[in-house]
Amino acid sequence: MIKKLLPRTLFGRSLLILVLPIFFIQVISTFVFLDRHWSKMSSRLAFAVAGEIALISSYIENGNQRSRQEIFKLAEKRLDFKINYHDGHNLDLGSDNNAGAFQIWEAMVKDTLAQELALTIRKPFIVNVDFAKKLVEVRVQLEQGVLSVSLPQRRLFSSSTYIFLLWIFAASSILLIISVLFMRNQIRPIRRLAIAAERFGKGRDVKNFKIQGAREVQQAGKAFIVMKERLQRQISQRTDMLAGVSHDLRTPLTRLKLQVEMLGDSSEIEDMKNDISDMEKMIEGYLDFVRGEGSEASTITDIPEILQDITKSVKRQGCDVELNLNDISAYISLRPMAFKRCLNNIVGNAVKYADLIWITLEKCEDGQIRIIIEDNGEGIDPDKFDDVFKPFYRVDSSRNLDTVGVGLGLSIAMDIVHSHGGEIWLEKSTHGGVAVNITLPS
Repeated sequence: MIKKLLPRTLFGRSLLILVLPIFFIQVISTFVFLDRHWSKMSSRLAFAVAGEIALISSYIENGNQRSRQEIFKLAEKRLDFKINYHDGHNLDLGSDNNAGAFQIWEAMVKDTLAQELALTIRKPFIVNVDFAKKLVEVRVQLEQGVLSVSLPQRRLFSSSTYIFLLWIFAASSILLIISVLFMRNQIRPIRRLAIAAERFGKGRDVKNFKIQGAREVQQAGKAFIVMKERLQRQISQRTDMLAGVSHDLRTPLTRLKLQVEMLGDSSEIEDMKNDISDMEKMIEGYLDFVRGEGSEASTITDIPEILQDITKSVKRQGCDVELNLNDISAYISLRPMAFKRCLNNIVGNAVKYADLIWITLEKCEDGQIRIIIEDNGEGIDPDKFDDVFKPFYRVDSSRNLDTVGVGLGLSIAMDIVHSHGGEIWLEKSTHGGVAVNITLPS
């Protein structure tokens, strides 16, 4: 469950590694600061104010009118209190009003002061906090009247509290943004390396690839370039070798063919002609295999158009084909001649063993293009689905090359599909034969 919620990209996970510690530090710091510092400071300020109000209440109840006025003036001068005493009035408990712009802070200040007043004066009272006017009003019910005390909010609340929190969050956000920018610069070379590897895997040329980034990323980039050069050299060597061998064999075969034609007609001569013909077909197969690794440039190709051309070609051979494009418009960068050769090899195998072929074009959920080629032939044993892609492997052990070929058709098809970054595999067809599945990245 946790893995499903985690980001899948390296940048997302790196960002999570940066964000989570900062977030938890902010939460813990805020909690500890509010609980340890702000709560204690607010309680002590409220305790002092509550004690002063209790002291004034005692003087009012025990003193005369003259002493009350002196206490009021002294409290206004020394304590920053504005005091009014309403003789003979009763406290209206329903007039408790706490409206204001900062409800959270007002509620915290009011609750803290109310707790201290309840412990100190032990008489009915009302606390109204108005941060908009920066005033706190306390009204206390005394024995003969109501004491009203107005004091500034700074006596109970320090603005350094939320200023400190704002500084914490602002500084953390700025540092986080700087970290994200640096992280993006570190991940950009990895992303470029991944794009270059993907392009190379699809058979495309990797141009303008520069080795950048941290030392480990540079090592990975150098290893990729060395691997790319080795693979290209091996492919080139194999292609040149097969092309050279096939070309060299065609010359003596041509001479043999001419010499056999001059020997006349007999059963032995006819067998020799058949052997020479089989060898020519084998050489053509090798050359086809070489052309599958050719240097054809990739272009934006209309897949439905290619499938329509393949369908027309098969119908001219006398085989029925049902093409279902599902109204899909698919343009993919690939080597068109090589891809046509791949499809012709697959369809050609189906034509040999079936009289009806189905070609379907689909679009997968991940955006890939899927081509399904099915037939109603006898099919292949599922245990041999992987073996048929091996070079020179033939399901039919017959030596008649007119029916089974040299065993390179599906190998060539697999190489072409893989060079385009796709996948190819076999399945049992619902029509009784084999279903060849090809997926290509869009």
